[in-house]
Amino acid sequence: MDTVQKALEYSRANRDRFIRELSEFIRIESISTDEAHKPQIELGAEWAAAHLRKLGIQEVKLLPTGGHPVVYGEWLKKPGAPTILVYGHYDVQPVDPLELWQTPPFEATVKGDYLYGRGSSDMKGQLMAILNAIEAIMRTGDFPVNLKFLLEGEEEIGSFNLASFLPLHKDLFKADFCLNPDAGAISADEPTITFGLRGLAYFEVHVAGPVRDLHSGLFGGTVHNPAQALTELISGMHDSNGTVTLPGFYDSVRPISAKEREETAKLPTTPESYLQQTGVPALWGEKEYTPALRTGARPTLEVNGLLSGWTGPGSKTVLPAKAMAKISCRLVPDQNPQQVHEQLIRYMQEHAPKTITWEVKMLHESPWAITNTENSGVRALAAAMETVWGKKPLYRREGGSIGVVAMLQNIVGVESGLVGGSLPDDNIHSPNPRLHLPTWYRNMEEFIHFFFNMK
Repeated sequence: MDTVQKALEYSRANRDRFIRELSEFIRIESISTDEAHKPQIELGAEWAAAHLRKLGIQEVKLLPTGGHPVVYGEWLKKPGAPTILVYGHYDVQPVDPLELWQTPPFEATVKGDYLYGRGSSDMKGQLMAILNAIEAIMRTGDFPVNLKFLLEGEEEIGSFNLASFLPLHKDLFKADFCLNPDAGAISADEPTITFGLRGLAYFEVHVAGPVRDLHSGLFGGTVHNPAQALTELISGMHDSNGTVTLPGFYDSVRPISAKEREETAKLPTTPESYLQQTGVPALWGEKEYTPALRTGARPTLEVNGLLSGWTGPGSKTVLPAKAMAKISCRLVPDQNPQQVHEQLIRYMQEHAPKTITWEVKMLHESPWAITNTENSGVRALAAAMETVWGKKPLYRREGGSIGVVAMLQNIVGVESGLVGGSLPDDNIHSPNPRLHLPTWYRNMEEFIHFFFNMK
């Protein structure tokens, strides 16, 4: 029996134990956005570090950042072989609204082919799939490549402190390729490699009018309502085609190649699938692009929240003194968040009426990232997927943002392969998130093949 087959059989024989260990990990309430959960975040980091040590990983340590610690470890025993950086995060989203949960959020519950619990799919389960694959190889033979680990505790709050942490430790994390399972597949039957992520520029737009809230009967029609002024400004940020109207917004957008259009057309993300997933009566957006291109390869501007005036029960005839909108722009190559900030300010300068004052605040930014699909790591992943699934993987750009991917690329010089078993209906940031166990098992075997493909 060859070494690959031995590792595969080990992973199959230990599935029940792997589920028990994942359940222990899920039990830790490592919610990164809530200071009250800081002890649990630290416990999550310590649990991950202890698990690495149990596997035989060396130099395992918790590295301080401006916030939650990074777990580092290494296994560098193969001179001349490639070094793979394994990325993961041990933090999770909050559980609100609790009343919608059908099982306890931090108690792993298996129902049929699914394991339910916060972090089951995003991403404690995905991280454990890699660690289980590493264990299977190490317990049955000689590991074929070198390993490093970067496990963070702030991904769910934007990896805020990594931007200052990585420049101080970039030599520590140098590697030939980063294996990042913080992505997903289009379906359980469609292995998927994500090669692109959009960037993000996040703003608050504040509009003010009178010095205090006014009686709408006494002053309505004479004082410009800030809520109305803000909604009018927002309405003008798109034209009738759904195209963003900020001045210069598309000037640096890289054209979509014919090859990418062809590859994207192979994806099963049809207009009908978007309608089914969202429940909307009809789709919206730039008509010259398919929905899959609009959500992966085109930039967007979305209103994420509005606040103004009276929003409590019943009536209150008030003319509000101020209004605020939270606005996010998803960015594509070669857009720059600071340039988009300037474009939004120019739009306000050109369109805001003299009857109000306004301010644009930039809250968060994240760069876009593109991985070369001819990278040796991506080719090794594709070959591993084809071996396990019996079909070639699909390639896609993901509409969301994962800050660490661009940071590793721009600061450390490491490209990432984004994969994983998270499925579109896994409810990853919602109540009742779940992990599809048959896909999880396939992921373990995929990662075993990947490591041997990289030797």
